Order: sequence, then C-alpha cells, then structure tokens
Amino acid sequence: MGNAVLHSIHVHPVKAFRSTSLQEAEVEPWGLAGDRRWVLIDDGGKVVTQREQPRLALAAAEALSGGGLRLSGGDLGSVTVPVPEPTGTTTVEIFGDKVEAVLADAAAHDWCSAYLGADVRLVHMDDPAVRRPVDPDFALPGETVSFADGYPLLVTTLGSLDALNSLIAQGDRAEEGPVPMSRFRPNVVVSGTDAWAEDHWSWIAIGEVTFRVTKMCGRCIVTTTDQDTARRGKEPLRTLARHRRFGGKAMFGQNLVPETRGSLRVGDPVTVLG
Repeated sequence: MGNAVLHSIHVHPVKAFRSTSLQEAEVEPWGLAGDRRWVLIDDGGKVVTQREQPRLALAAAEALSGGGLRLSGGDLGSVTVPVPEPTGTTTVEIFGDKVEAVLADAAAHDWCSAYLGADVRLVHMDDPAVRRPVDPDFALPGETVSFADGYPLLVTTLGSLDALNSLIAQGDRAEEGPVPMSRFRPNVVVSGTDAWAEDHWSWIAIGEVTFRVTKMCGRCIVTTTDQDTARRGKEPLRTLARHRRFGGKAMFGQNLVPETRGSLRVGDPVTVLG
C-alpha cells in the first residue's frame, strides 16, 4: 500500500443524477460535502433512482454557492433551484427508512417531471446530522447518512476494476466490457493497490481523514446502466455474480464511515491502518 493514492473524487448533488468530479472535497460526518443531499420522490414519497429511471444518468446537477442547484438535461434547458425554507416538509421512503425532507419549489418539480415524463418531486435533506441514522448493525450511536444508499462514502479501487474487466473479457458477454468506474458511482477511487485489496481493510486514512470500513457494497442493476447513454446490458453484474458473490450479493467496493473531518485532495496518500 506504499504507493496507494486518492485517484479521483466524485459527488452526486442529486442522488441518481450524473456525478461531478472534484479535485478537493470536505468530509462531513454524513459524507462528502454536497453529496446526495437532494433526491427525487414519486407521488407516494418513495425515492426514485436509476433502478427505475435509467435516464437519470443523463441529468446534470450543478452545485451552486449557498447550497442550491442548477439542473439540466435533454432539451429542457436548465432550471435554478434554491435551497428551500424548512417549512414544507414531507416523508421520504428510502430503502425502508422513513426520512423527513423539505420540498423544493414548484419549478423544480415541473422540470424534473417533464424530464422523466413522470410525476416526481425534488426534496432536500436540510439537516443530515439528525435526519437518517446509519444501519445500527454497522454504526456507532449518532452516526448519520445523507440520501446515499446506506453509508456516508463508497470507496473503489482501480486494481479491482482492472481485475473485474479481465474477468468480463473472459466471459460470454465480453463485448460489453471493459466497463468504466462510473458504473459503480463511488465517492473516492484509489489507485496503486492490488486487486481486491479493499476486501481486507477495516480502517484507513486518506490524507488527513480517517475512515472506518464497514462492509462490502452489494451491487444492483444500476451497474449495468451506461452512464453516458442510459442504455442497459448485463455486465458487470453478470460477472460479479459469478466471481464476487458473498452472502447472496454481488460485491464491488467498500462502504466507509468517517471518523474525523477534514479535506480530501486528489493525490492524497491512502494508508491502511487496520
């Protein structure tokens, strides 16, 4: 691990929208600053993701100063969304959790509904310090998370991606590879490790920030969605299910919980502490 470094940093201002690559990011207790603080919900309050709407991969959300957004995609032009006042709250259902969130304005709802051709609303997590606890089986009391699938950050490694793509090339859907790292929608990508080295991490430092490694990340159909076209295939989920199946789930990457605050910068050293 002497050569392991932080290769890239990614945030997703709106869950399921296109990711944004950064050179530097602040680590907050619930994740990277600006990551997945917004999400779309359907008319029943359930979160809408690329699982149901792969076209979300083509929608962009630009973070603005003050916490607002500029949404763009398709032929709709763009819409600016201010941070809503914490008055119009609603209950969001996300993977079995019930979370209070604040409704964005009508212009945001109209734009998102027109983009998807479905009735959806955009909501904002106003106070991630109290809104949604991390799974208590893998968390300490008081640890919380944004609208990420379950944990504050996701780390992947280039070494494991290379190994996975080698397996895809040997399989019966070789024409679908190699797949890029964007399929896995990580927050931090590490270079300079052996393939699957992250399987054995329990505690790491990236630059000045330390993280607890909680559990492997179980993967879903979103990994089969081309993030540049929104078209779906079978890979890499098919190969992961054959070669990286643990506890009934196809695994790639590790979930992280920050133990300290601080800044991450591309090029920071990555150290395994335990």
